[in-house]
Amino acid sequence: MGLVGRMMMRCYGFHWMKMKGRRATKAEAPILIVGPHSSFFDAVAVFWSNVPCLVNRIENLQLPLFGKYIDYTQPVYVWREDPNSRQNTIQEIKERASSEEEWPQIMVFPEGTCTNRSCLITFKPGAFYPGVPVQPVLIRYNNRTDSFTWTWDGPGALKMLWVTLCQFHNYCELEYLPVYTPNEEEKQDAKLFANNVRQVMADALGVPVADYTYDDCRLMHKAKLKNLPCETGLIEFLNLRQRFGLNLKNVEEELLNHYADIASSDGQINFSGFAKYLGMPESEPALIDLFKLYDKDNTGTIDFRKYLMGYYQYCKPANTEETLKWGFKLLDQEGKGQVFLEDAIEALQTSLDMTPEEVTCIFKQADQNDKGYITYEDFEAYAKRKPEYAKIFLLFQESLKQGTRPRTGHLPPPGKKKAD
Repeated sequence: MGLVGRMMMRCYGFHWMKMKGRRATKAEAPILIVGPHSSFFDAVAVFWSNVPCLVNRIENLQLPLFGKYIDYTQPVYVWREDPNSRQNTIQEIKERASSEEEWPQIMVFPEGTCTNRSCLITFKPGAFYPGVPVQPVLIRYNNRTDSFTWTWDGPGALKMLWVTLCQFHNYCELEYLPVYTPNEEEKQDAKLFANNVRQVMADALGVPVADYTYDDCRLMHKAKLKNLPCETGLIEFLNLRQRFGLNLKNVEEELLNHYADIASSDGQINFSGFAKYLGMPESEPALIDLFKLYDKDNTGTIDFRKYLMGYYQYCKPANTEETLKWGFKLLDQEGKGQVFLEDAIEALQTSLDMTPEEVTCIFKQADQNDKGYITYEDFEAYAKRKPEYAKIFLLFQESLKQGTRPRTGHLPPPGKKKAD
């Protein structure tokens, strides 16, 4: 298989393959870490490394001819859209890396997606969970003309292949770095292990590291489909996940179901749009306070990054069972367990200075089944869809504890002066 693969790459013009360093045996390093990953031409690392097992996305099985070739290498398949598949992949890597059976080495492209080789993006930690020695492998394309970079919005695969075939010679270099043996701290922390190996490879390549992931690319693509600026989706998903325990589904839901409906073409929301989205009067002091939490720079507008950061930093912690029960109790003053529209209007008019029309709009959203009343379960489900309300109830509750009532009357948006 290695011979056939090398012959195929030579047909593509890869006549001169430069090899640096020594490839470690499986006993020395059960896992090969390859980067930067920029193209399907990176298969040269497979063909010149004695065809190790690959960690490969399951979609590659559909590739004509190549899919069957990949399957013969006994790969570890991963479905990137399914978090359970990722856990299964990690477990399979652990078993093969520590097995006494004669499995080949495992080769991993830990970036998980193609880049333009100008940096090393975040390494996925799956290959580092076993805590075994790994050997970093660097790929360099030294052609004057770059026909190898296959990125998210770049040329298609057929165009890349055609342009590459139009060149008489294609130069590639593989460098096997010394085996990296993890210390005890790295064995216990796969992310630390991955980051340290990435830094070693970046230093050898002379490029920086960047904390972006495949999931960031997905969010940028989703933003583009919603006619939002691409940078709107680039919200450093990895940092959000680490700080707030998010998953991609949470962020996509906000982007697709909420933000795209209320953002202007430049991705900005002003105070009026924010109030309209929540169905709240602009005169509500708690809403103004909430907007100020998002608008830390006092510009009068918030973009998607600020909205999402504020949403999870300030709203989710407030969206607790205690706060929701208190908010429902505010509506259900007679303790009947069912709140009718008239009760909601009376409660929210008094507490949050909302008009009957505004309360009616919110009530209908919470009463999904048109029962004419809402229960605590309805209220809880609605609050989970819009946990900003939990923050407003919490602010109102705190104002009562301090012996003050929320101010009424029209207040200007942050950053603007009140009219005389």
